[in-house]
Order: sequence, then C-alpha cells, then structure tokens
Amino acid sequence: MLKVDLHTHTSDDPVDSVPYSTYQLIDRAAQLGYHALAITLHERQLSLRPFVDYAADRGITLIPGIERTIEGCHVVLLNFTPATEWVNTFADLRGLKAREPQGLVIAPHAFFPIGVALGDMLDRHTDLFDVVERNAMFTRVVDFNQKAERWARAHGKPMVGNGDVHRLCQLGSTYSIVDAPPDAGAICEAVRKGRVEVHAEPLSVFTAATLLWDLMAKDLMKAMLRPAPAAHL
Repeated sequence: MLKVDLHTHTSDDPVDSVPYSTYQLIDRAAQLGYHALAITLHERQLSLRPFVDYAADRGITLIPGIERTIEGCHVVLLNFTPATEWVNTFADLRGLKAREPQGLVIAPHAFFPIGVALGDMLDRHTDLFDVVERNAMFTRVVDFNQKAERWARAHGKPMVGNGDVHRLCQLGSTYSIVDAPPDAGAICEAVRKGRVEVHAEPLSVFTAATLLWDLMAKDLMKAMLRPAPAAHL
C-alpha cells in the first residue's frame, strides 16, 4: 500500500508563486512517509529526469503530470506524454485519451467556488474523467468537497485525496492510500480501478484562513509588482 499525493506544485510552476523547489518537496514528502508524488505544474509538464534518482533514493516514485486549463477549467492529467501541453479543448482531451490510454484524468477541486472549477462541465464530459479529487482545503465548517463526493458516487467514479500542494505545510492532511506497486503506470491503473482509499483530515479554521491569506497575498503582491504595459502614443 502506497501513500500518494497526485496534485502538487513546485517553484518550477510557470503560473503560481511557490516558495520551495522540487527537491524540497521530495524531501518533505519522504519525511512524512509518502511513496509517490505527481508533480502537476500549471500548463507545463515538468521533465522528471533530473529528479527521478533523487526521489528513488528517498523511497518516492514520481508520476508525470500537469494541471491544464481546458476551456477555462482546471484538469489534472497524469502519466501522459508532454502532448498534454497542447490540450486546449475537451475534444483535444478525448483525442489524447484515445492515443494514450495509460493516462489518468482527475477532476480537481471540482465544485469549489473558483472560476476554474469544472462544475457543470463534469456532467457534459463525464466519460473523460477517471477520478474525482477530495481537496485538502476544507474545515469541519466549510467543505466544498461534499458535492464532488455525491457526484462521484452517482457516476461510479473513485475519489482520490490530494493536497493541491502550494506550501509544504499542506502535505500530510489529505492524501491517498493506493493498492499498487511503486510504478507510475501501476499507480494510475490502480486509482482508475478504485483500489484507492482517501485519508482526509479537516484543517482548523485558523490554519485554513492563514493558508488562504498566504496564497492570496503572494499572488496579489506578484500582480502589483508586475510592470505596467507601455503606453502607446
């Protein structure tokens, strides 16, 4: 049985500001007893070649991935080739799945109140999604994962626990236990077939609020420091 997180980001991310490297993510995951990680940068599939041996020495299998924006919605794609970077529409995704059946498609934070959540698009493209995410960002009072759980049950889809990690403190509260050997393809296949259990601990309201402020404040500062476009005379 493997302890796994299938939705993480690092400082290589071209979109979000993330304050730790891929090596630091691997080190922290190893300390917490993880056996596999998918690194899912926004819009870019990270080449894992420089990190595979480093991770293996620490008992961690790396899974190639990307968090791709498809028709305005975030979708996590695992164990595909870098062709994921050219997937812009759900028709593109259908073609990718036909060509590369070993890949796994996850619906992340599907019903969270954010503009990039899938929402009703899940109903329009149900067959394209292999699994639905229980996201670590929830408390006992507020939990936007509940609608995703109901949707997954109604459509016979497995759930997977993910940290959607942008800060190292997000590792460890929500993750998956997967019945598979430590191999990227085998892990994805086991998740697809439902050989996965979700471990999910709610955050305290204080922890969630602090984390949200940290995430939003860094992005706001980044936007404020971005150079203004040159004026046209």
